[in-house]
Amino acid sequence: MRTVDTKEIEACVYRLALEAGRNLSPSCLNALTEARDRETGSAARFALDTVLQNAEVAKRETMPVCQDTGMACVFLSIGQEVHLTGKSLSEAIHEGVRRAYSDGCFRKSICDPLTRVNTADNTPAAIHTQIVPGDKVELSFLPKGFGSENMSRLFMLTPAAGRKGIIDSVVSAVKEAGSKPCPPVYIGVGIGGSFDTVALLAKRALLREIGTRHPRKDVASIEEELLTKINALGIGAQGFHGDTAALGVSCEIAPTHIAGLPVAVNVQCHCVRVAKEVL
Repeated sequence: MRTVDTKEIEACVYRLALEAGRNLSPSCLNALTEARDRETGSAARFALDTVLQNAEVAKRETMPVCQDTGMACVFLSIGQEVHLTGKSLSEAIHEGVRRAYSDGCFRKSICDPLTRVNTADNTPAAIHTQIVPGDKVELSFLPKGFGSENMSRLFMLTPAAGRKGIIDSVVSAVKEAGSKPCPPVYIGVGIGGSFDTVALLAKRALLREIGTRHPRKDVASIEEELLTKINALGIGAQGFHGDTAALGVSCEIAPTHIAGLPVAVNVQCHCVRVAKEVL
């Protein structure tokens, strides 16, 4: 049994929030650079040049890489041999977010859904935990902007829809979104589970490095086909009708009921910001 004080988790969340708020993930930078280098449309190439320059300035000046510093999404994989002590886990996470968004001069975007009164510190965070073997705590921080989040979709398909239904649903969601989510986008897809869990599968898919493939060959082939068909839409960077509408597509899958085929599409803008640490 290993004891971990939640002060360590608070400090980790603080570090990850600052890192993610200021820097694109390495796989995102690589994907954007590759997209810029192969882009044939002048307007789309200009847009890709601009977002890469923006990322460079943000890193150099330690400034937010996007004005929408997002809703704080925190994912924890907690080893079953870990004993947490100190303040409650959620309190520690919220405090880490609170301090980071203040010290980083990040925009506070969280409000009551009805009154629209801002909480003024970007809390509460969206916290997702899972218990895993071992004595480590793995944290992932994803600041999720809502220009892209608002374009996400959930489909409750019938089993007869099959692979084609999955692909058609995802492509239609991206086509409908058009330029609104600041493309080129990164698409997280959830397949299976239930109404609630399929959305989380799609969100977790965004934690993967862009360009990676699912270990299941049938799922990986869906990722590849989706990427090809989405880029064939011609949306291009920032909607300027170029070659790259999506930097990548990642799918996560789970068993589902015999009567259903849930599919969730979580859209992420070109500003992919994921930071991870293991305690």
